[in-house]
Amino acid sequence: MLPTALAALVVPLINLFTHKTWQPAQEPCPTLLFELRHLHAVASNSSRIIFTDVSPDKLQAVQGYSNGSYPIRTRPITTHRPSSFTAFARARTRALRFGETEWLDWEEEEVLAPDVESREVLLHLAKMTNNAYVDPDDPAWYDLNEGWNTSYPFGWEPDADGFRGHVFATADNSTVVLSIKGTSASVFGGAGPTAKKDKLNDNLLFSCCCARIDWTWTTVCGCYRGGWKCDQNCLERSLIEDSLFYPLGTDLYNNITYMYPKSNIWIIGHSLGGALASLLGATFGAPVVTFESPGDRLASTRLHLPSPPSTHHITHVYHTADPIAMGTCNGVLSSCALGGYAMETRCHLGKSIVYDTVTNASWVVDIRTHGIVSVIERLLSDPWPPSVEVGREVPEATVELDCLECFSWDFGNYPKV
Repeated sequence: MLPTALAALVVPLINLFTHKTWQPAQEPCPTLLFELRHLHAVASNSSRIIFTDVSPDKLQAVQGYSNGSYPIRTRPITTHRPSSFTAFARARTRALRFGETEWLDWEEEEVLAPDVESREVLLHLAKMTNNAYVDPDDPAWYDLNEGWNTSYPFGWEPDADGFRGHVFATADNSTVVLSIKGTSASVFGGAGPTAKKDKLNDNLLFSCCCARIDWTWTTVCGCYRGGWKCDQNCLERSLIEDSLFYPLGTDLYNNITYMYPKSNIWIIGHSLGGALASLLGATFGAPVVTFESPGDRLASTRLHLPSPPSTHHITHVYHTADPIAMGTCNGVLSSCALGGYAMETRCHLGKSIVYDTVTNASWVVDIRTHGIVSVIERLLSDPWPPSVEVGREVPEATVELDCLECFSWDFGNYPKV
């Protein structure tokens, strides 16, 4: 008989080497290879969706193109999709018109999504969002290796002022990526024919009350009631106008699902494009990755989007030196206000990967850090030391708890007198 103390030491060791706990073999998540398929544009004065196919012949005609594909590492996630878009729209309409909540059947589904814990994946997606702003002849176009270094510039005419972007797909059409262009304006590092409509959407979606900054401003809707009062019903009616990008985005998404009925669809975007990607992801349950998006949670509430059981399939990536993503680019003397923008929201749906560039990299808070090029070249191109120190590639994605915005305003039923 072994002494008690010795038995307490030896028996666990014997069990460790003679008994094995069975575990199922883990299949590695696939790396998907993407190629450019379509460019899309939505006319902002109508619901017409404009696509152009990017055929191999057209790709070969573009200078600098070579055959190939572009890899993105994936991971499985759980998402919740409405049983149908018709049911979703009906529930939203009932909430808008009558303030009543209608039960909605959400279908839980496991899908492959971008591996947002990979720096390389975030870098590749960020480059794709940058290219949503330009055509391949523009010096700002990023060479996305062999498969994504070309584009056929349909829908980018000088007078086109709608919803723009690119559509990418894997060779077998199993996964499709919708990339949405963000705000084009000189204050954010560029301008163009979409700048006017971009600005309208920014001021409606991300201001507290119709972009009311002070008495000198012309507001974008008539819901301000003096002092710090704002009519909530008026605000919600202003956000359902067909000229806004959200309904155009739902039309676009439905068109893509018609073209690719069996495909897994991802949505990505920067700034305004990122917020729109998030709102569409909340609507359809599609995996989303955004960069430097303004706070989108308030817009989702005012749009009366039925809330799924979870929005963790939405990932926002931003840094602390960006006053727009942080919700600090406000006030009469802010850079945003001087450019005519009221960017007052700060709370994000889903989870957020936040790079503390102010503390860890001594970045100065500056609106010029908001641009996607700054994110690509200064933030994602090299390993992030604070993450590497703890065995990660990027900061951990977390839910934004106890987030408050527009707390000084009184929203209620204030009819116009």
